[in-house]
Amino acid sequence: MASSVWSMSPPCQRNDPYCRWTPSRGARIVLLVEQVVEVTDLDAAHEIFSAAYSRLRIDGGNDRSLSWLSSRRFGRVRFDRMGGRIRFEATGEPLRNYVFGHLHSGKIRHSSDGDERYLLPGDAFLTALPDRPFGAAIDDPEVSMIVLGQEVVDEVADDVRFEGFRAVSPVAAAVWQSTCAHVRDEVLPVFEQHPLVVANATRLVVAMTLATFPNNANDERVPDRRDAHPLTVRRAIAFIEDNAADDITAADVAHAARVSIRAIQLAFRRHLDTTPMAYLRLVRLSCAHNDLRAANGSVTAIAARWGYARPSVFAAHYRAAYGVSPSKTLWSG
Repeated sequence: MASSVWSMSPPCQRNDPYCRWTPSRGARIVLLVEQVVEVTDLDAAHEIFSAAYSRLRIDGGNDRSLSWLSSRRFGRVRFDRMGGRIRFEATGEPLRNYVFGHLHSGKIRHSSDGDERYLLPGDAFLTALPDRPFGAAIDDPEVSMIVLGQEVVDEVADDVRFEGFRAVSPVAAAVWQSTCAHVRDEVLPVFEQHPLVVANATRLVVAMTLATFPNNANDERVPDRRDAHPLTVRRAIAFIEDNAADDITAADVAHAARVSIRAIQLAFRRHLDTTPMAYLRLVRLSCAHNDLRAANGSVTAIAARWGYARPSVFAAHYRAAYGVSPSKTLWSG
């Protein structure tokens, strides 16, 4: 095997859940902050892809194989890019995660549950449901992917069930890919030390994914499991105001209010004409206002502290709420 590995990650330990070892070849595959792996034979590609996704059985292939895999992990979302001159067919065990992708070039055929999907450049796709085996045939692909665990999806919506493997439209696919690339390349590398920015960016990716691929999250036919009454809202507001500085989710708010996510969203719409996350943003904006008045850092630092990756967005929201720019409040404070 001829291969090269460039790792920008911390040293890998054998018990690290995001590190995979291949003792037969002595190769190390790290899936933490960022890594690029390039391999020049099919056996090595088999080991890399099996470690990154699920155990594979590969058939076919050719002598001119050259493939690479780039992986970045931010929080609980992994951003992968894969490509090369490589052709093979594979069957895989269940992925245990959601793996969504956008094909830039080449061809991919996926199959699961008896359904075959032929993908061409520009297509966005869900590889397979996490608990189902799958098959794939790839032909000189270049593809971007995101890997999401069920627990991350559950923070945004209750009992999500994806009901299709393709994007709802080409426009939705393009917007989703652009959003994921922006978060991966521009937001998270700059703000990875700001937990609220990372959390908001993660949930943006999940929300865009839910908007792009068919699922039951917005099915109004599903009844709320509990009554959305004013007491629910009061519990939620108290929790939000006490924990605005922390990374809290709609699921956390719902748990504190003792109802489902769907019920808490309905309660806020019914009684406050807003959503729990929009109310949280208003509370954080108020906290940022207090920091500006106390001159507790620069405008950019305060914006990032309270979850804003883009100072321009922070400034627009602040001006809409307080009628002046953040810098004017800082200077006058």
